[in-house]
Amino acid sequence: MDQFLLSLITGVFIGGIAGYLGTLMVIKKMSIAVDPLSHLILPGIALAILWGFDISLGAFMSIVIGMVLIWLLEVKTKLSTETLIAVIFTLGAAFALAILPEEEIEGVFVGDISSITFLSMIISVLLSVLIFIIIRKIYSKMILAEVSEELAKVEGINYKKILFIYLISVAIIVALGAKIVGGLLTASLIAIPAATAKNLGRSLSQYSMLGLFFGILFPVLGIILLKFFPLPAGILITLVSGVFFFVTLAFKRK
Repeated sequence: MDQFLLSLITGVFIGGIAGYLGTLMVIKKMSIAVDPLSHLILPGIALAILWGFDISLGAFMSIVIGMVLIWLLEVKTKLSTETLIAVIFTLGAAFALAILPEEEIEGVFVGDISSITFLSMIISVLLSVLIFIIIRKIYSKMILAEVSEELAKVEGINYKKILFIYLISVAIIVALGAKIVGGLLTASLIAIPAATAKNLGRSLSQYSMLGLFFGILFPVLGIILLKFFPLPAGILITLVSGVFFFVTLAFKRK
């Protein structure tokens, strides 16, 4: 299959669910968490490139190991989570830079869309659809819990359980997004579409659907622009996202 089409399909599905997930992150004021997560995937991507296995698998394993390591260090040292995140993701970035050949570094940090294969496209589509179905089911429960955790308990909602499901879903999408925008620009797939949707949305349902829409639109435009500009797709997607965000600020409701 043509590489452009593979990239476009992958970008549509991963970008769409990333934007949809991002609408919850913005509501919960968790958008800043995407950046540390994206740094945690760098060692996994680097090892995947060196050892020749799928970078999304390497990225996901790296996130899980990084999160467990942060938790263990927090228990043992009593240092704050923010401090430990800064330490771990800085070391992760340094490790990736140390072991990678110079010509591979750009792909790790800003993505290499030419690495998408037919199999990885199929896996990305299936996982994105599965995550969308799951998040669709728990979306209103998470909103209710954000408004009042006590009210959520009265309604029989296990908030810790749905939060765990949500965070695992975010980790998977961050790992999948590494194919498109690399380890440094993942926030552009999650936070910027949601922030743009927030500028225009006039209701919760409209806001969530706009997050999905912009999540699809930005990768599509960025990948199309590859035909005209000699820049990595991750950079183009991020720049397109930023332009739309600032344009929609003019239409933001007070």
